Amino acid sequence: MITDRSDADLVRQIATEADRAAEAELFRRMAPRVRLYGLRHLRDQHAADDLVQQVLITTLEALRAGRLRDPEKIASFMLGTCRMTVLDLRRNAQRKERLLDQFGQDALAPVAAASPQLDQDQLANCVQRLKERERAVIVMSFYDEQTGADVARFLGISEPNVRVIRHRAIHQLRACLGVAA
Repeated sequence: MITDRSDADLVRQIATEADRAAEAELFRRMAPRVRLYGLRHLRDQHAADDLVQQVLITTLEALRAGRLRDPEKIASFMLGTCRMTVLDLRRNAQRKERLLDQFGQDALAPVAAASPQLDQDQLANCVQRLKERERAVIVMSFYDEQTGADVARFLGISEPNVRVIRHRAIHQLRACLGVAA
C-alpha cells in the first residue's frame, strides 16, 4: 500500500516511474507543512495557499527531472524551496513598491489627463437637433435605460428598426460633438 511507504521511497518512485499515486501521497503529506510555513512567514491564508501550489509544482518538476540527489532529504528540500520562494515573493513586492513610488505618479497622470471631458451643454444641444423619433430612441435607450424591445413597443416600430435609428442617431451625435467614430 502506498501510504505505508516512507517519503524517500515515494521520491524514488516519482523519480523513476513518474507515479501519480506516489506524487499525490507525497504532496498529501507535505502540503500541510508548506502551508504552515506560508502562514507563519506570509501571514495571509491566500498567500500561503499560493505558496503551497508553487512549492509543490517546483518540487514535482525537480523530482521528475531527477534533480534531488538524496531522497531522504525531501523535507529539507521542500523547506529550502519554501524559504527561497518566500524570499523571492518579498523581493518582488519590494521591487514593485519601489517602482510604483518612483514611476507610479508619472504613469497614472497621463491616463487621467487623456480622458476626454464631455461638454453637457453641447451634448444637450446636439440631442435637441435630432429628429423627434431619433431623440426618443436615444433618450429611452440611454437615459431611461429601456431595452430595444421596450422602445419598439412604445414607438410602434420593429426592434431592428430601433437599432438602426439608434445607430444613426449616435453617428449624428458623434459628428455634432466632433468625436471620431
